Amino acid sequence: MRDYLKFYIDGKWVDPVAPKTLDVINPATEAVAGRISLGGAADVDAAVKAARKAFETWSQSSREERMDLFMRIMAELKNRHEDMAKAITEEMGAPVWLAQRAQAAMGAAHFGTALNVLKSYKFEEPQRGTTLIVKEPIGVCGFITPWNWPLNQIACKVAPALAVGCTMVLKPSEIAPFSAQIFAEIMDAAGVPAGVFNMVNGDGPGVGAAISSHPGVDMVSFTGSTRAGIEVAKNAAPTIKRVHQELGGKSPNIILEDADMKTAVTGGVRSVMTNTGQSCNAPTRMLAPKSKMAEVVAIAKAAAEATTVGDPNGNAQMGPVVSEAQWNKIQGLIKKGIEEGATLVAGGPGKPEGLEKGYYVKPTIFADVTPTMTIAKEEIFGPVLSIMPYDTVDQAVQIGNDTEYGLAAYVSGGDFEKVRAVASRMRAGQVSLNGAGPDMMAPFGGYKQSGNGREWGDHAFAEFLETKAIIGMPKLEAAE
Repeated sequence: MRDYLKFYIDGKWVDPVAPKTLDVINPATEAVAGRISLGGAADVDAAVKAARKAFETWSQSSREERMDLFMRIMAELKNRHEDMAKAITEEMGAPVWLAQRAQAAMGAAHFGTALNVLKSYKFEEPQRGTTLIVKEPIGVCGFITPWNWPLNQIACKVAPALAVGCTMVLKPSEIAPFSAQIFAEIMDAAGVPAGVFNMVNGDGPGVGAAISSHPGVDMVSFTGSTRAGIEVAKNAAPTIKRVHQELGGKSPNIILEDADMKTAVTGGVRSVMTNTGQSCNAPTRMLAPKSKMAEVVAIAKAAAEATTVGDPNGNAQMGPVVSEAQWNKIQGLIKKGIEEGATLVAGGPGKPEGLEKGYYVKPTIFADVTPTMTIAKEEIFGPVLSIMPYDTVDQAVQIGNDTEYGLAAYVSGGDFEKVRAVASRMRAGQVSLNGAGPDMMAPFGGYKQSGNGREWGDHAFAEFLETKAIIGMPKLEAAE
């Protein structure tokens, strides 16, 4: 039983201004796994004041000071890797293999990437006549992060912000807060200067709204649903702060006629089922040639039925979804797919056999899905794949882009030039070709209602910088 009842503010663990607790549920057992305190506006105000004070000195720190700090943070992340992985499994149900190899590993990956970028990042542009253009830290950043990749989403915001000289206040998900607690302990052990990093637990209305509306916060970065992102933007609008958002997705996976069907379809199914479908960039709409549909459906069915579901502490490929609310939402959308006439190929409503305790969902495949069906339009955020037929590549592109989202897209085929040509037509922030894996330097973010701005790599640095023109510099002599 974990009791994480203090907040990390100004380099100290402090009690909330008004004590109020929330139980954290283990989704594999439905039992209480721990408690956190729920903060409020007064706690956020204390954290912002600490961050504003710390900004005066941290913003002036040298590149070398920041690099030294990153080395210490990375050492502490390595020391706490097992603790972090266990916490993520407990709080949101990631299987042990996924928690260790991906979920917990992403913390060090983002800090390592940011460190490498920092080593040679240009904070000044070459002088233009008598004008010098410099990039300076934007100030105090408010971070509101989700439960589905909890450490990943903390690290991909904190690392670049810290690297460029910003200070920050973090509100992690109240559903999966254990990993954030350990992260704050890591930051403390690494010797992050007081006030540079602060953490206040709480929910959206109590802490999220206070962060996004606070006049002392210069920028708010939010990852979560589009619905919640709209509220963050509304709350931020009166103070004209920068708003950075990574929101929902309904990513198309276009499989061209000359693709290796077994490889492409099996890989697509596995990508959806990884993390129990709880990834905003999951390829949840598979578009395949109508002429190959029987083969595609058979391969997808086999891949889904081969996906093992069970206790995340065992050897299962897929654990539970994060909460009862998520389970109910997913079940409702599966039933909606059946009601609207999609063909259920694998899975379906209810829990997998023998798993009555825990928020487990069957790996589910629908075929004969049309673009107007609810399951083709709404982000399900569960292990549910919709397979849609197309007659021509132009039609596939049109269907793929026919969504309010634009976070990611996937294209597979034998002729690389054709694959690349289709990728160039997709309205998405990231397009993966022929099952390519993630690239830590690839900018991550979306078009349309999937958000604005980019995370990961050097593109993330720009999100946390302001541009200043210093006019009237001595004119540089032309090189002889």
